[in-house]
Amino acid sequence: MSDSEYVSFVPMEDLGITQKYLEPTKERCLSDVIGSYTYFADGDVLLAKITPCFENGKLGIARGLVNGIGFGSSEYFVLRPQPSVTSEWLYYFLARSAFRAVGATRMTGAVGHKRVEKEFIESCPIPVPPLEEQRRITALLDKSFQSLSDALSAAADGIHRADALFDSYRHSVFVAQKGERPTTTLDRIATNLDSKRVPITKADRRQGAFPYYGASGIVDYVSDYIFDGDTLLVSEDGANLLSRSTPIAFSVTGKYWVNNHAHVLKFNDSATQRYVEFYLESISLQKYVTGAAQPKLTQKALNSIPIPLPATPAERADIVKRMQSLESEAQRLRALYESKSAALEELRESLLHTAFSGTLLARS
Repeated sequence: MSDSEYVSFVPMEDLGITQKYLEPTKERCLSDVIGSYTYFADGDVLLAKITPCFENGKLGIARGLVNGIGFGSSEYFVLRPQPSVTSEWLYYFLARSAFRAVGATRMTGAVGHKRVEKEFIESCPIPVPPLEEQRRITALLDKSFQSLSDALSAAADGIHRADALFDSYRHSVFVAQKGERPTTTLDRIATNLDSKRVPITKADRRQGAFPYYGASGIVDYVSDYIFDGDTLLVSEDGANLLSRSTPIAFSVTGKYWVNNHAHVLKFNDSATQRYVEFYLESISLQKYVTGAAQPKLTQKALNSIPIPLPATPAERADIVKRMQSLESEAQRLRALYESKSAALEELRESLLHTAFSGTLLARS
């Protein structure tokens, strides 16, 4: 083929973990990739060689490539099965966690740039039953994994519906009714206890049973406490104020220590505290946060956030009760999803073990 023709291009991020076949979506001119990227063809098995991609199980079978060929990351091993081995058999052999665990001990290079040795891949023994048996076993694995994936997808849909219901109710409380309730600010409904915070460097901490809180939750456990009772902690700094990958407002109780990365707010009643917690979690804090390199929510900025507060504690308690109920249902479904996910992985590994120990067909 000429250098002006197009071929598939598969960067590392497009190589899956539990996705058996590649789904190439990118194309490049052959002249732009030849000599600079790793070459492969339909039927080859791609395996990531660099950490953490190798340990995570990034691999897949090349299929549906433009003009039958593709190029991709230099961090791929490209394995081309001999006539006595199917691509699917090789894929499932490499997909085993036992293979990755041994491979991880055979990595060389600097931290963060370790790679599996080529010699390990080339010398790794693989059972090779007759082709017909390989096809029968991989067909059984395909069918079993598809059933488990369907169950997992159903659980994920349940989580999505629960989250959607929670978001819909939260929207109706905090967004749709915005302007219908009088607003207040935190300095009017809570006492700020920031002045009582005491940071302790890791070297100076004495290990104990009391939680030591920072901007995003528990950082450590220490031998003493400076707060006792119910408070609402709100992140004071950190990228999470904008990314929101973890909660920025969280209620705590009991005896604990708080460093200077979380604001400490004391309310007169738990309903108001939880209401404010839900509200802060529902809004963007971007216009209240300063600093690009180190985002910060100052006490003054925190106190300037308008909060639409129901007039009576009873109304706040009713809203909190409904939100907690929906939140609990979402958490229950998420736990179910995580349980099914763990079961899927355990069964997957069990099936792969029996397949390559020669017992799968006997059991089936």
